[in-house]
Amino acid sequence: MTQDELKKAVGFAALKFVKPDSLVGVGTGSTASYFIDALATIKDQIKGTVSSSEASTQKLKDYGIPVLDCNEVDSLDVYVDGADEINHQLQMIKGGGAALTREKIVSALSKQFVCIVDESKVVDVLGKFPLPVEVIPMARSYVARELFKLGGKPIYRQGVITDNGNVILDVHDLIIAKPMELENRINNIAGVVTVGLFANKGANVALVGTRSGVKEIKPSY
Repeated sequence: MTQDELKKAVGFAALKFVKPDSLVGVGTGSTASYFIDALATIKDQIKGTVSSSEASTQKLKDYGIPVLDCNEVDSLDVYVDGADEINHQLQMIKGGGAALTREKIVSALSKQFVCIVDESKVVDVLGKFPLPVEVIPMARSYVARELFKLGGKPIYRQGVITDNGNVILDVHDLIIAKPMELENRINNIAGVVTVGLFANKGANVALVGTRSGVKEIKPSY
């Protein structure tokens, strides 16, 4: 199977976690896009969705799937999204598509987070994929200096403005042995909106597309 076929397989496999009359959080990126394709096949069975990006919102609307504002809901039954990296504790690096802040908000609203990935995204230790940090523009240089002190090499993602009007620093050369601790430290830097580490609140279950089919993984501690 190609990587796209693996992504499609996990996108459709995630439908088993979408119950009738539920509110569904929808992520961003190529794998989440396949989930939207799948969700369209049962769109009349759900109450609606909350989306983590303008791109996903547009695709949902193109399918005629109701999209609600975050402020209109108290909670979501399930959130389905991909990841750039995920470890065996189901802690993740997200934000390759620059939607990390909205993804973290949707995750916080959700009773269950189902992460959908192909097997290439599963790692023992996070950090090979550059860690995205969303930053208020006036703080970019200051935050970059602080990230350098943490042992990383921050690089400004040129030409990218988030849906929130901010910029992204991608932190290279980090070996993230203590994801929760690093998430807290970076989030405490003045000017950081959020970091693309989903460690304190990781996924509840991962659906991993492999050559031998979709595997369901729970956190291992």
